[in-house]
Amino acid sequence: MSAPRPGAAGATRACPHCKTTILESASICPACKHYLRFDDSRSAGGATSTTALQVEGTIRHPPAGGAWEYSVVLVVRDDEGNEINRQVVGVGAIHADEERSFQLSVEVTPTSDTRKPARRTRH
Repeated sequence: MSAPRPGAAGATRACPHCKTTILESASICPACKHYLRFDDSRSAGGATSTTALQVEGTIRHPPAGGAWEYSVVLVVRDDEGNEINRQVVGVGAIHADEERSFQLSVEVTPTSDTRKPARRTRH
């Protein structure tokens, strides 16, 4: 799949602070939270982000027993079930009587771009 051209919905760039791939339209990096630009157009009645999905959970290890190792894997699929992206976003271990909390949120921001990108052809 080809990347959207600059200025199109979904176009990406690297954050100058943390080098994470982010949306070209982002005013704040979602990874490192650094400001990338001050965008008056969005705060003055323009598009605002909405949290479309939010999932939270906690895992607690029992007071006894060996450590549990964990891997946090994020998979994004398109409307046909094709995998677009897969990333391991964190790994670690939970020892007896410890806990870890996890949160996933997906924010969406409307744009004025109504063009649909070309679909990949399956071989």
